[in-house]
Amino acid sequence: MDRRPAAFFDLDKTVIAKASMVAMGRPLYREGLISRWLLLRALAGQLVYVWFGADEAKLARMRDNVLRLTAGWDRDTVRRIARDAIEEVIEPIVYAEALDLIAAHQAAGEPVYLVSASPEEIVAPLAEHLRVDGYLATIPRVGVDGRYTGEVDRYCYGAEKVVAMVALAEAKGFDLATSSAYSDSATDEPMLAAVGHPVAVNPDRELLRIAREREWEIRSFVRPVRLRDRIPRPDAAQSVAVGGGLVAVIAGTVTFWYLRRTIPVVPPPPPPGTLDRARQAWRTFLAATAARAASTRSRRSFFMDRAG
Repeated sequence: MDRRPAAFFDLDKTVIAKASMVAMGRPLYREGLISRWLLLRALAGQLVYVWFGADEAKLARMRDNVLRLTAGWDRDTVRRIARDAIEEVIEPIVYAEALDLIAAHQAAGEPVYLVSASPEEIVAPLAEHLRVDGYLATIPRVGVDGRYTGEVDRYCYGAEKVVAMVALAEAKGFDLATSSAYSDSATDEPMLAAVGHPVAVNPDRELLRIAREREWEIRSFVRPVRLRDRIPRPDAAQSVAVGGGLVAVIAGTVTFWYLRRTIPVVPPPPPPGTLDRARQAWRTFLAATAARAASTRSRRSFFMDRAG
């Protein structure tokens, strides 16, 4: 079977201009799930993240401070809050440059996936709104009562992202050696190293150093836009379909034409030669091996405090 390339996008500060879990702070506060103090700590953490970047320990502390109290929360309630809050907290902060690249990869026949350490309850509705092909995210463990236990079934962070990407590539027939990956953080170095076309987006200081040293592409995303101005809402498209099949067909055709007309298609990188493919395959193997070795540590709960 011929394998094809895919594109993998980190979420926070790559596709959207904020940390997604921090952006959810206000909706969770309004629903009474977190305290004002925890909300203020999350906002303070966001400022540190924006201005100074974040290493592994700092990101873990931010994540734990926001979600430490989620054990016992009802999963369906969190899903509802996340879906209801997409327009308010996520849609206005999507980078136009990311939307352009997503459209370009899909126009070239390359499936696009979000790869995020955030819980799937946040990533799934955003992936639906972005019209990407799928997502890889952290999967919180849920008890028989439908409430979070404070543990995870998959912690999609750091090297563990590579484990998930390799499994997806094997299942879908993707060729990581010709695939692309985009991220802003040095904690995603394994993810970037696992593909043939790594791109550092708005890189933190450590990733900027790595990208320059390895001659990776570096891009700046600076234009947050409202998602609804670029991509029709999924529920709106469904309403049109219910209203009449002919209207849906016409609307879909016009939307496709408009997006193809207004979004510049960025050509994918040229295919690597045989030697380059062999080298990249070896780098992917090493990244996956290292990730599997760290699997036990990575599966520790991202809801628990690691500071001690």
